[in-house]
Amino acid sequence: MLPQNNIIRDTTRQTDLIDIYKGIFHFNPRRINPDDRKRIYFSVLPVGASVPGGSGNALVTSTTAAMYLGDRRTTNLSSATFAPYWNFKSRFGLPLRSSIWLPDNKWVIQGDIRFLRYPQYTWGLGSSRSYGDRTLVDYNYIRFYQRALKRIKPYLFAGLGYNLDYHTSVRSDDPNLSLQDFTKYNYGVNGSSVSSGISFNLLYDTRNNSINPLPGAYANLIFRENPTFLGSDNNWQSVFLDVRKYFSLNPADLNQQNTLAFWSYFWSSLNNKTPYLDLPSIGWDPYNRSGRGIDQNRYRGKTLFYFEAEYRRDITNNGLLGFVVFANTNTVSGSDSFFTSWHPAAGTGLRIKFNKGSNTNIGVDYGFSKSFSTVSFSLGEAF
Repeated sequence: MLPQNNIIRDTTRQTDLIDIYKGIFHFNPRRINPDDRKRIYFSVLPVGASVPGGSGNALVTSTTAAMYLGDRRTTNLSSATFAPYWNFKSRFGLPLRSSIWLPDNKWVIQGDIRFLRYPQYTWGLGSSRSYGDRTLVDYNYIRFYQRALKRIKPYLFAGLGYNLDYHTSVRSDDPNLSLQDFTKYNYGVNGSSVSSGISFNLLYDTRNNSINPLPGAYANLIFRENPTFLGSDNNWQSVFLDVRKYFSLNPADLNQQNTLAFWSYFWSSLNNKTPYLDLPSIGWDPYNRSGRGIDQNRYRGKTLFYFEAEYRRDITNNGLLGFVVFANTNTVSGSDSFFTSWHPAAGTGLRIKFNKGSNTNIGVDYGFSKSFSTVSFSLGEAF
């Protein structure tokens, strides 16, 4: 059975930044067969931007490579993103994420590898503290996530994965206040923490392009078991459920963006020995895209629920320029009662078509919430 969105998009009437570059510099590359499944689409975005968590400005270079590993009528677009950044001081990161779809979508292999030097603010557990009542946490972080899922029926995949979270040099930047005293939490707040475990994964995905999804649906359920015999400091478990839905408001023309998108996730630690930096926290979803307009790490607790809605629309007929309007909210356990204290944010953004072949946009978003606002840059949509 073919993917639901197996239509090969007609990009002849669209314009991207690569077309503009060719026109300015009169660059005429060799003609490529549009059915060449091995063609790789590259998108590069070097920018200066603010980074969340109190570390000022940073140099960010995001590179995305996308390609079809099989017939594009039956195979989703694979992608890999490398986005190193440096704030010219003590903070830097080397993250590499990948989503590889094998021919005919028989398997999907997903990876997330990071090495981070990542001082950032924390507000403890729950949401009772004011924005200024915070402390800076210094730590190093190594993440190694790999999972392989096999198709068991059209759009439905199941598989196993290995997850490693290794934090070192964890300490409060305040010499007069330990992280344990500030958070009133006893696990993973001093020195280091190791979480090493197996994940059980169930995926439903009718999209054919995760960089800029066409109308479709996505649901991902992850149960993670972290036993001590695999190296974890303590036995603990977690569950993560991510659900997304995309509605085209102009289904007769999928080459024109006019989409309403919804995203929600539920994330919970199932016992009391999860290391502090592995607890659910806003902005720490697998792709660090949630909570636009809210400082990353602002709300942390044993359980977190998140919801976001976004409207996406082209401005120009050739698809070069577009805009988005978004709003989100979250609630977290730890202080106030869960589902009684909500933390909203909203914003808008500009979209510039970088590569029409992979439908990759440059995103420039402005988001705001109580006591905080930010401008962020991205390659691809937030979700």
